[in-house]
Amino acid sequence: MAKAEEIESVALVHEHVTTLQQEKGKTIISDSVVAKIAGLAAREVEGVYSLISTGLGQTVVGLARAVTRQANRDTGIIVEVGEREAAVDVRICADYGVNLPAVAAAVRNNIIGRVESMTGLLVKEVNVAVVDLYFPGEEQAAPAKRVE
Repeated sequence: MAKAEEIESVALVHEHVTTLQQEKGKTIISDSVVAKIAGLAAREVEGVYSLISTGLGQTVVGLARAVTRQANRDTGIIVEVGEREAAVDVRICADYGVNLPAVAAAVRNNIIGRVESMTGLLVKEVNVAVVDLYFPGEEQAAPAKRVE
């Protein structure tokens, strides 16, 4: 029991958490967990090439994670979580040629379904910003090595 109290106090120091009180105890869900669920749900949608970082802070964190080889599952996601509700903002890079409103609707529905089913929170809104397009074949090939 002391371990759970210790975890709760540590979590509260680092970031906002949501505590769901149930009849046999409480469940603590960190905002970063909600963001990761939303990020993975957005990436599951066909037509989403990637998620785009929301600012300098996420870019710096992304670089640090790249150096340590950690996955960036919450890049491009901002969440606001209350006691029973959540709101999500997501920034995506979509594949060229897809129906953007349909992809945004699919992202919205998938995020709502995943977050609500996994956390029990009611998702009030999901704002989807399509901020870039991915054009297949435009990746720059690695330069040929001049020496081996």
